[in-house]
Amino acid sequence: MSNPLFCGTDLAARIEAAEAELIVAATEAARGRGARGLVIPIAGGFACAAEDGSPMNKVVGLGFGGVPQPDVLAEVEHTLAGIGAPVQVELSTLADPDVGAMLTGRGYRLVGFENVLGHPLPGDTDPVPPRGIDVRPGGAGEIDAWVDALVEGFSQPDDVGVPTHEEFPRDVVARAERDFERAGVTPYLATCDGAIAGGGSMRLTRGIAQLTGAATVPAFRRRGVQAALLATRLRDAADRCDLAVVTTAPGSTSHKNVQRHGFHLLYTRAVLVKDTGG
Repeated sequence: MSNPLFCGTDLAARIEAAEAELIVAATEAARGRGARGLVIPIAGGFACAAEDGSPMNKVVGLGFGGVPQPDVLAEVEHTLAGIGAPVQVELSTLADPDVGAMLTGRGYRLVGFENVLGHPLPGDTDPVPPRGIDVRPGGAGEIDAWVDALVEGFSQPDDVGVPTHEEFPRDVVARAERDFERAGVTPYLATCDGAIAGGGSMRLTRGIAQLTGAATVPAFRRRGVQAALLATRLRDAADRCDLAVVTTAPGSTSHKNVQRHGFHLLYTRAVLVKDTGG
C-alpha cells in the first residue's frame, strides 16, 4: 500500500489555480456561444457566471492570493445580484482562514462540502482496464454521444453518501459539458459490446491531470465502467503530469471508487453561499 499523498498549501494553491483556469475557460466558452459568460477577477481567484443554473456559477481559486478587499467583494455581490445569481464560494480548507472568517461575517452560509483527492503520477496507474470495457478518447464526431452519456449518467445518481446541495437541469448540463470540451478537456468514451456505456473527461494543465467528470449509463452500472475510465485516463496522463486530481461528493460511490484505485484525500472545499436576491 502506497504512503498517503501529503498536500500542503503550495500544492493546494497549484490545484486551485488549475481549477480556476478550467472554470474561467468554460465560462468564456459559454460566452462564445452567446451566453452571459461573466468573469470577474477577485483576490487571485475569479467569480464566474456562465448562464442561469450553470455549474460554472461560482467563485473559484479564492484564499491563495490574499483576502478580498471588502469593496471588491461587495461589487461582485452587487453584480451577481443584478442578474439574480447567488454568490457561491468553494473554499479550500488550506486557504487563508481569514477569507472564511470574512465570508461568514458577511452572511455567507455553509451549504455543503466536496473532497479533492489526488494520485501521484506515474505511480501504479493500473494500465489494463477491466475486461469487457473499452475506453478511448472521443473523436470530433462523437461529442453528441459523449454528452448524451454524461447527461444520462448524471441525471440518475446512485444516491450514495451525503446528499448534494445542488441539482442541474439536463439541458444546462449538456451545454456545460460542451463548454468544458471547448475549454480544453479531452472527452473519453467507454463502450461495452459496441454500446456506449459511459463517458469521462480530462484536462492537463500545470502538470496536473484534472479528471473532470465521469458517468456511467445506468444500464451498464456495476460492470467496471468507472474503473476503466479511471485506468485509461491515468495511463494517458502518466508521462505528462506528476499528479492526477478528482473532485467528489463526500462518501459517494465516486469517492469510494477513486480511493480504491490509489487516490488520497488532499483537502476539502467548503461550499458557502450568500443569497443576493434579497
